[in-house]
Amino acid sequence: MVTLKQLCNRLAGELRLTRDDIAVPATPLSGVHISELTDPTPYLEGGELLLTTGIPITGAPLEAVDAYVERLVDKKIAALGLGLGEGADEVSPALLEACERRGLPLLLVPRAVPFMHVSRGYWELVGKTEQSEIASRVGLQLALSTAATRAHPTEAILGSLAQGLGGWAAYVPADGSTETVWPVGARELMPQLRLEMARFSRVETISSATFPLNGADVVEHSIMVGRRRVGYLAVGSGRRLQKADRQLILTSCMLLSLTVQRAQDGSRAEAKLAATVATLLFTGHIAAARVVLTELPALRVGAFARVLAVRGEGTAGLNASELALAVAALAGVPQWLELSVARSPIRCVIDGTIFVVLDDGESARKGESGSVDIGRPTTTAALGTAVPLERLSVVLADLDRACRGGTPGSLTVLAAADVQATGWIETLAAQPRGDLVETVRVYLAHRGNWERAARQLGIHRNSLRNRIALASELIGADLDDPDSAAHLWLALRAD
Repeated sequence: MVTLKQLCNRLAGELRLTRDDIAVPATPLSGVHISELTDPTPYLEGGELLLTTGIPITGAPLEAVDAYVERLVDKKIAALGLGLGEGADEVSPALLEACERRGLPLLLVPRAVPFMHVSRGYWELVGKTEQSEIASRVGLQLALSTAATRAHPTEAILGSLAQGLGGWAAYVPADGSTETVWPVGARELMPQLRLEMARFSRVETISSATFPLNGADVVEHSIMVGRRRVGYLAVGSGRRLQKADRQLILTSCMLLSLTVQRAQDGSRAEAKLAATVATLLFTGHIAAARVVLTELPALRVGAFARVLAVRGEGTAGLNASELALAVAALAGVPQWLELSVARSPIRCVIDGTIFVVLDDGESARKGESGSVDIGRPTTTAALGTAVPLERLSVVLADLDRACRGGTPGSLTVLAAADVQATGWIETLAAQPRGDLVETVRVYLAHRGNWERAARQLGIHRNSLRNRIALASELIGADLDDPDSAAHLWLALRAD
């Protein structure tokens, strides 16, 4: 907006204050109006530079001059300009005293300077100012659009908006999750802001509101995705917002809505891919699952994993965070289990049972077999031990059985299996000679007695020795060692 100071500077000596010892104020001007009426205020809106030749007050008594100036001040006229040479040749002391007493700037337009020249100077400045403001707003709109394409679009959008308005901006999700604020120092306003938003959220039909906060107005808008309110944009600028400012805010609302919708679409796509990974793992297609995992770094699974099985009314429809909250509400459940469930979107539902793959990097902790009270009477859960990914498909049946047969409101922790011994069995079973697993089982059952083991297998003792030597070589362990034999024997019984 053009100011009185800018106009005086542009017109130089053609428009000046009556006193040279004071500075021209930078009062915003809404226009230049010319009137010789005794009361021109009905034709004014306020903020104008009023130009007159002095006819309304020339020769008027002091009371009339004072009333004239009072009417202009009440109308909030920016300044009074007196043109010399027509109605007055000099400034009357009464007018000068009345203007100084009421704080109304009094300017002089020298003889032979047309009022139209002053008016033209104003509109030339308006044209240049509007062009500058348009360029500025276009630049800000472009900055907002660019911000929406960055890695962290919400923070970038708020930063561009706050800087453009010279204030602060905040996005508060409707689900109660952490808000985003720019600049960071404005975060101290969040407790008060959330109280105002709580009142705002009770009225579904209101999409925007303005309310005072710490002595300044805050503008708040709902962020919608479709017909659902997903959050709120709050903006504080510390000054009166112009039409262009509000356009920037509306643009930011649109971009935030698109950002939230894009994030939701991405989450749904990631959930589908995570379910695909879970299906591949549980059906034994480990190589294919690893290919998908390499393309999705957010889905983290190491060489070993545990599986949590959950059954209960309504549990199949819960997302990862909701399922984690349900687990957290179950008394006696270790904290690491809650965190692992929240961090793992790799899950699928088979015949009503949810199977969640938990990365063993943090959660592999050996637990005692048994059960702990969960506190949800309709829910049962079972937690398996850490196994290689290749073994996940094998443990599902045991987990599902434990989950279905478990006490409602309890978590069953399956006994830890010997992972190394389980791997030995798989190595023996994978050999072309399909009798190695049975040979080792019988040999261990007879506690290394060659004669009895060979007799039960129906083979010669030397053949038994050859098979046991081959088995020991394949698994890299001595079957006559008590520790190795004990681990392998328990794994064979479990298998």
